[in-house]
Amino acid sequence: MYRIRHIAYSLLAASLLAACTQDEQPSLQGEMLTFTASIEGGGLTRATVDNTWSGGETVALQINAGGWLNYTADASGNLTGNDYYWQNTDPVTVQGICPATAAGSTTWSVESDQSSYRNYQSGDLLATGVTTVNYGNAANLTFRHQTAKLVVNIVDGPIVPDNPEVTVGNNNLALTGTFTKPSSGSSFGTWTPGAQTGSITPYRLSYPNTVAGKTIKVSYAALVIPQILDAGTKLISILINGQLYTYKLPLDITWKPGCVYTYTITVRAEGLEVLVDDTIQDWTDGDSENGNATDLGDGYTVSEDGNTYTVYTADGLMAWAEAAQGNLSLNCTLTHDIDLSGTEWEPVGDRNNVYTGTFDGNGHTISNLTITKENLSFGDDCGMFGRVGTNATIQDLTLENVRLNVGATDGVPIGALAGSNQGTISNCKVSGNIFVTNNRAGYVGGIVGCMHSGVIQYCHSSASIQGGNSDYVGGVLGGEYATATVIKGCSFSGSITSDNAVGGIAGHCLYFNYMTGCYSVGKLSNLSTTAYRTGGVVGFLQWGSEATACYWDGFDGEGVGYCNSGEGTGAYQIDGTTHTWQTATEAMNTALGAESKYIWETTDADTPPTLVKNR
Repeated sequence: MYRIRHIAYSLLAASLLAACTQDEQPSLQGEMLTFTASIEGGGLTRATVDNTWSGGETVALQINAGGWLNYTADASGNLTGNDYYWQNTDPVTVQGICPATAAGSTTWSVESDQSSYRNYQSGDLLATGVTTVNYGNAANLTFRHQTAKLVVNIVDGPIVPDNPEVTVGNNNLALTGTFTKPSSGSSFGTWTPGAQTGSITPYRLSYPNTVAGKTIKVSYAALVIPQILDAGTKLISILINGQLYTYKLPLDITWKPGCVYTYTITVRAEGLEVLVDDTIQDWTDGDSENGNATDLGDGYTVSEDGNTYTVYTADGLMAWAEAAQGNLSLNCTLTHDIDLSGTEWEPVGDRNNVYTGTFDGNGHTISNLTITKENLSFGDDCGMFGRVGTNATIQDLTLENVRLNVGATDGVPIGALAGSNQGTISNCKVSGNIFVTNNRAGYVGGIVGCMHSGVIQYCHSSASIQGGNSDYVGGVLGGEYATATVIKGCSFSGSITSDNAVGGIAGHCLYFNYMTGCYSVGKLSNLSTTAYRTGGVVGFLQWGSEATACYWDGFDGEGVGYCNSGEGTGAYQIDGTTHTWQTATEAMNTALGAESKYIWETTDADTPPTLVKNR
C-alpha cells in the first residue's frame, strides 16, 4: 500500500485561531494539520492502475465542508501545496478526491478508446468518505476507487493471434455518470449512469494475467462507470481473422464501484467458452498490472444501508445466515460458487418467523449443504430456508449435492431449498439426497416441502428422495393447499421412494390448474398399499381440476395417481406416438406463454427438453 504524506510541521506556540494558506501566512502560534492519504488495495477494492504515483497527480481536500484545497503528489507520494492550520481545538472533517479537477463536479466519464495508457488511467476516480479528525491528530485518509474495472483474459489457442481485436460493449455502455461523493463512514459514493453510451476499446496489459489451469495469451482491462446491465447484453466482442465472436451476459449484473470483474475466454472455432470470475481482487505491489492475490477478508461485504450482504466465501455465507436469523429481511447476493463441506446448516426462518428478503444466487452454486436433524416437530420447517414468506424471492441458485438427513415427530414440511414457501422461487436447481424418517402427515419435496401460496417457476430437481412414511412426496413440491399456488416450467429427473402419495412434480395438490408446462422423468416407487396414489405428475389430486401441458415419462402408471373428484386431465405420458418430447416441448412453451422468461428447448423427439432463456 502506497501512502501520500504531507510533511508535518510542529510550531512552538500554544494555539492558533486562524486557518491559513500559503498566501496567508499564520502567526507562529499554532500547529499545522497534517495528512496521510493511502489507497485501499485490499478486499473490497482494487489498487491504483499501476500501483505507483508518476508525479504531478493532483489531489483535492475539503476541510470542514469549505473550499477544496489542491495538493500535488511527487513520485514518492509526498504532497505539496496549501497548508492548513488548526483554528481551535474542535475536531475537523476532511474529505479527499483525486484528481482534483473532480472536486467541484458531479459528473465523471471514462474514455471510449482506452487503448492508450493515458486514456485508460484517466478514468480512474478516487475518493474518501468524510473523516473526522480530532485536534492534534493527523488526518488519515483512505482513498478508494469509485469506478469499476473489467478484465478480459484470452486463453492461448491455435486460432488466437498475437493481438486480437477486443471490444467491450456494443454501443450499450454508459460512458458518463453522475457521482455523489461518499458520506461519513462510507467507502464508496453512488452513481447514476448518464445518457451518453458507447463501446470501449480496452487497454492491453503489459503482461498477461495468471489464471489457474489456463495459459493466458493476452489480457485487457477497461475502467467503466458503475451501472446495471441486463441479461442478453452484448458485453465482449473479439474479432479474429474476420470472424466476430460475441459474449452475451447470461444474467443481469450490477457493476459496483471498486470491484474487478474478470472474464477468462477460450476462443474455439465454434464459439466462445467463457469463465466468469468476478473476483474482488487485491493487486500486488510492483510495476506490472498482473497481480493476482485475492484478499477474501471476512468473505462478505454489507451495503451502506445494512440490508444486503454480498457473499463470496463459505464463511461469508455462514455470517449472512447467522445475521439473517436475527433479521429475516436481510438480502444476500452471491458472487462466487461456495462449498459448505464440513459445516452444518441451520435453516433460515421457521413457521413463526418467515424469511422476507431476496436471496440472489446470481447464477452460482452452493455445494454440500448439509442438514442433520433427528427430532423435528411441528413448526420446524426444514430446508436451506425453513419458511419463505410472501414477499421473499429466492432466485438463480443451484444447490449441488445437498444432504438432508432428518427425522420428525409429526408433520413437518421438508424441502432442499425451502421447507415451506409463500414467496417466489425462480430458476433454481437441486441435486443430492433427501432422507426422511418418522414424518407422518408431513410433506417432502425436491425443491419445496409445502406451499399454501406462492410460486415455484423454472426450477429443476434431480435429487434422490426417500420420504419414508411422509404423507406426500414430490419431485419438485411435496404438497400445496391453495389456488394461489403456481408451479410452472419445472422438471424432475431424480428418484422417489416413499410409503404414501408420490408424484413426479407434486405429491399432493388441492387444486391443479396452476401447474403449467412441467414434466417428470423421475423414477417413482410407492412401497405401501397406497401405491395407487402415485402419479407421473401428481400423486393425490384432491379436487378435480385441469393441468396445462404437463408430461411424464419413465413411470408405468397414470399422470394423476388418485383424484377424488374427476380425472384431472392435462397430464400426458410421452408414448413416442401421440406425444413425443418434440410435441410436448411445443405444448409446454405454448402454455408458458410468449412472455415467459424461460422456455423449453429440445434437440430431437426422444430427448427431454431443458430450460433456456427466452430470446
